[in-house]
Amino acid sequence: MREVVVLGSTGSVGTQALDIVRANRDRFQIVGLAAGGADPALMAQQAAEFDVTALAIANPDSEGALKSALSALGHPADVGVGPDAVTALAGRPAEVVLNGITGSIGLAPTLAALDAGTTLALANKESLIVGGALVRARAAPGQIVPVDSEHSALAQCLRGGRAAEVERLILTASGGPFRGKKRHELDNVTVKDALAHPTWDMGPVVTINSATMMNKALEVIEAHLLFDIPLERIDVVVHPQSVVHSMVQFVDGSTMLQASPPDMRMPIALGLAWPDRVPGAADPCDWSGPAQWDFQPLDEGVFEAIQLARRAAAAGRCAPAVLNAANEEGVAAFLAGEAAFSEIISIVDWVVREYLQQSGDLQRPVTIDDVLSAETWARTRAVQRLEDHR
Repeated sequence: MREVVVLGSTGSVGTQALDIVRANRDRFQIVGLAAGGADPALMAQQAAEFDVTALAIANPDSEGALKSALSALGHPADVGVGPDAVTALAGRPAEVVLNGITGSIGLAPTLAALDAGTTLALANKESLIVGGALVRARAAPGQIVPVDSEHSALAQCLRGGRAAEVERLILTASGGPFRGKKRHELDNVTVKDALAHPTWDMGPVVTINSATMMNKALEVIEAHLLFDIPLERIDVVVHPQSVVHSMVQFVDGSTMLQASPPDMRMPIALGLAWPDRVPGAADPCDWSGPAQWDFQPLDEGVFEAIQLARRAAAAGRCAPAVLNAANEEGVAAFLAGEAAFSEIISIVDWVVREYLQQSGDLQRPVTIDDVLSAETWARTRAVQRLEDHR
């Protein structure tokens, strides 16, 4: 029986993780739940159903609603309040911490779980991207198990060969709603257009990141940090069906891939049980009829986020944190109707360039304060740039 702490329990990853646990109560026990506070009633229901008494809610304004919901259900619980409480919960004794928090606020909980020696099932890619050096320095070999479908696929494929036998990592991308479009065709994109993802049902920020391909750009950085493969040996190809989740090419010319229908329950279950598999976690591919898988090169001239991410990752230090923070501001402005779709990546590019011009010694060790300071600076500069162009 594995004791599991779920961070982001009311979000997409968290609720699907609890689906896995619900179907496998003989394998997993939930010992802690944390959430931002957007749905305190659901969090109370989760705590009662799985008999969890250790809770943390990031937003203090949601504390009263959570406690009222717990009281109505007759479920006693110790409720920690604020981001520090979430971090403390991540560091409590457990066998697995699933970090399903969205955004760079997941960094402190990631570090807390690693410092506690817990296996970290990581769905919060931003914490690895913004705190890459910090995370890598604290993680023991094999302590981080990726939950993103692409990186879970790579981890599975990498079982098929030794590190020295790996030639390239190949991340697959659905292409989002604008697959095959030319640059000029993206000038008048609406929020509704950008949110119409053809394959995955995700939150608005991740869906917009998929439309700009920034999500895939961040995944390139994540793959580089997780698997210690040079950036120039990590490729992106467009695969509209989203059935092949990623591939590993070996030095002898063979390529190993992982395929399954687009369902996050499989990589979540594997993250919770690693290195074991959970029977029936998700439906398999149907081989009883004909099927076709397409692979197309990515037009990096249209989707410039990939090149931008490579440049930031190669520069090192806090450049990836700056990239991520500026992108979050650009996406927020687009969703609010305050920026054009095409402005998102151009603003990120401008902020990253300015950071690299003024950042000085990029080889100096990074601290958490450095990361937080760089993020604050990047958000401020992105907002100022947006205001200058209104």
